[in-house]
Amino acid sequence: MPPLPTMTHSSSFLLPSPPHPPADATDADNAVSYAVVVLNQRLPRFAPLLWTRAQLRVCADGGANRVFDGMPELLPAEDPDEVRLRYKPDAIEGDMDSVRPEVKEYYSSLGTQIIDDSHDQDTTDLNKCISFITKNLPGPDNSNLCILVLGALGGRFDHEMGNINVLYRFSNTRIILLSDDSSIFLLPRTHSHEIRIERSIEGPHCGLIPMGAPSNSSTTTGLRWNLDSTSMKYGGLMSTSNIVEDEIVTVTSDSDLIWTISLRKHA
Repeated sequence: MPPLPTMTHSSSFLLPSPPHPPADATDADNAVSYAVVVLNQRLPRFAPLLWTRAQLRVCADGGANRVFDGMPELLPAEDPDEVRLRYKPDAIEGDMDSVRPEVKEYYSSLGTQIIDDSHDQDTTDLNKCISFITKNLPGPDNSNLCILVLGALGGRFDHEMGNINVLYRFSNTRIILLSDDSSIFLLPRTHSHEIRIERSIEGPHCGLIPMGAPSNSSTTTGLRWNLDSTSMKYGGLMSTSNIVEDEIVTVTSDSDLIWTISLRKHA
């Protein structure tokens, strides 16, 4: 069997200075296009940083309230009205059952696109936002697209599970779920994975979880407790509360896995 192609991952977008690609990065690595989705949870502390890095910014329904209220709170030294003008979403998408009318009107008056999808009750607001981004991001293709989802964790458990399900529904798109405490993304079984650890902002705690289906064989390097053709499943072994030891973690599995790593509070 030929070796699997390698997919590389990095949280360098969370670094306070612009992310610098490693010396061995290809041109494709250099041209990552970021988009941000804001869900209806408290904004993480790094929301302003990621907003400025994104080419497209979409609020999922009540996420618009969080931007309207939360950005001035994260930037208390600045004038709230100027902050709201600067952090204007490109679009608000969803059922429109959570966004406050005055917030919707405020952003609409600034040119934000309002997309009412209340007719579609079969997909989540995040699902709708991901679809919108993949169709509207400027550029020739989405091969270097990375979607950063803020407020994806915390709150109702069924919402969290719905957000994780979106990773599987869009398994060919890089999507990272973020909160103040954690980063989560999918490791598709179609690739081997090289995760570059940014020690100043993440770790050391991490986990690998077979959420979609059991894994009969998963192998890692770079962890304190590595897997060696190890089987994992619900009701059996899972790699939770593991520790990152090396600068690069590698993962290969016969099943899609969820990778999660803790985020440092001072980041």
